[in-house]
Amino acid sequence: MSDLNEGPDRTFTVGTTLPGTLGRTGVISTPHGEIQTPAFVPVGTKATVKTVVPEAVRDLGAQAVLANAYHLYLQPGPDIIDEAGGLGSFMNWPGPTFTDSGGFQVMSLGAGFKKVIAMDLTGMQNDDVIAEGKERLARVDDDGVTFKSHLDGSTHRFTPEVSMQIQHQLGADIIFGFDELTTLMNTRAYQETSLERTRLWAIRCLAEHNRLTAERSHRRLQSLWGVIQGAQYEDLRRKAARDLVTMSEKDVADGGRGFGGYGIGGALEKQNLGTIVRWVNEELPVDKARHLLGISEPDDIFTAIESGVDTFDCVSPSRVARNGAIYSLDGRYNVTNSRFRRDFTPLDPEIQNYTTQYTRAYIHHLFKAKEGLAATLCTIHNEHFIVTLVERARQAIIDGNYFEFRDEFLGRYYAGAAAR
Repeated sequence: MSDLNEGPDRTFTVGTTLPGTLGRTGVISTPHGEIQTPAFVPVGTKATVKTVVPEAVRDLGAQAVLANAYHLYLQPGPDIIDEAGGLGSFMNWPGPTFTDSGGFQVMSLGAGFKKVIAMDLTGMQNDDVIAEGKERLARVDDDGVTFKSHLDGSTHRFTPEVSMQIQHQLGADIIFGFDELTTLMNTRAYQETSLERTRLWAIRCLAEHNRLTAERSHRRLQSLWGVIQGAQYEDLRRKAARDLVTMSEKDVADGGRGFGGYGIGGALEKQNLGTIVRWVNEELPVDKARHLLGISEPDDIFTAIESGVDTFDCVSPSRVARNGAIYSLDGRYNVTNSRFRRDFTPLDPEIQNYTTQYTRAYIHHLFKAKEGLAATLCTIHNEHFIVTLVERARQAIIDGNYFEFRDEFLGRYYAGAAAR
């Protein structure tokens, strides 16, 4: 681990590149092990992937998990997790961990929209927008964010320094800079103001991260990743990426560790996903990892990989699983539909995982009987499906048959979905 503790943050190593694209394989090295990339990172918001024990998450093939600083700050509190030895020890997860900064929750609390980054709000712009029936629970200013807890209504304050302090106490291997997440409904003028605010916050995050790294030398080293915003605007996205790279280089020159990688955040239109990610990754150093927040649909996964993304996370596989939506090689379907009442085949007969021993009929029954095991089995299956899909894409890059694999997989997946 000594090589991780000295000099600039060099956690990422490039492997095989994908010809004609920005795609590549690689390895992220952390104090709790390596992550072979590209990799999908399951979300364990409150230090748990809902309904599934950590051992099962490891067994389904996940290499790392991501938890949420906002939620863990409110409950049980970062001091408790710090006392437990950090996030991994607290939740009995032996592998690498990520925490996001809480910036996503700022947008969600402030505007009340669903927790997705893909939005379709063509022609609608309003800087004071809020979802129908929602109360604004967060207010942003140049110094930070004041918000009300969704648990008890108490008032709290996040600044870049506070976010770093919380994430250092949580002890994840990879942490993210505190940023303001705008929506596509915000005006161009507001996007520019917000981008500058996030840039200044990133400078403060780096300074506090360096201070805490020195102060907490008894804890394992953490890697800070800067977050790139800019919504759907090419010039803003490229500027944000260049600014963070320059900032990181200056920090290293001044004796700091700089950013170990970069997160690509912000709301965006699904149809422009690849274009926006490509703008950003064309500006970022090749030897730094890139993480895309909030992506898990198969077509988005392939688009992200080809655009140079190394890791990504999303709550969707587990969230839809709790409602009976199942990923399969022939598209998504809902196991609660009546036609599965007497279907005695596995959730996907061609995929082998823990749930293979159970039938669709049984899981259909569990949902109808409102048994918690239904959500557990479907979550294991869905997380395994997405984790394995990304593993197969990684291997296809190495084997030189990525495009053939992509076309065959997506052709079958969406043809099957259309036929259901």
